[in-house]
Amino acid sequence: MKNLSLVLNIVLLLAVGYLYYYDFSGKKTKDVAAKLNSSLMATDSGYRPPLAYVELDSLNEKITFIKDKRKELEAAMKVIEQEQEAGYRNLQAQKDNFLKRGAAITQEEAEIFQGKLIDQQQKIDRKKQEQSQALNEKSFGIMEGIQKKLKDFLSEYNQDRKYMYIFTTGTGLDYMVFKDSTLNITNDVIKGMNAKMKAEANK
Repeated sequence: MKNLSLVLNIVLLLAVGYLYYYDFSGKKTKDVAAKLNSSLMATDSGYRPPLAYVELDSLNEKITFIKDKRKELEAAMKVIEQEQEAGYRNLQAQKDNFLKRGAAITQEEAEIFQGKLIDQQQKIDRKKQEQSQALNEKSFGIMEGIQKKLKDFLSEYNQDRKYMYIFTTGTGLDYMVFKDSTLNITNDVIKGMNAKMKAEANK
């Protein structure tokens, strides 16, 4: 452990000595900055930052395949809700007809009828729960499929561009406090995904 500390101290000492010599041996700080700018930061030299980002909100709104799937899921959910509402209306109609008998209803009949209504309501609610769960599973499968299609597309898209990382940004998951708009490849992805999905649908 002592030997390791000694080695680290020697390395640090050499590094500081080199920086001191480099800074005061006639080379100016602006020369170093100029070198950095010319090699890494100058966009006119053909340098491309190894990062890009995609706006998920725009993908959801402008990729036809995603919009169609979202409409499909929304329509299915609406049908489930309508079935539940229709079931409740039927229960209410049964209740209204039963109460029309007024004072002729015995306590035993009222209890039996109430029990039947509760059973029917539970069946309606249980059916909605089962349908909603099945729809959620279908929705999850669709989301996984879309994610795979997006990753596959970006893998092909990035063969020429050589980005090291492609981030996603959007409502509720935007962790980037600053985004350079020149790194936004959303429009490319929208055009490419729409073309790819259309080609697959026509096969």
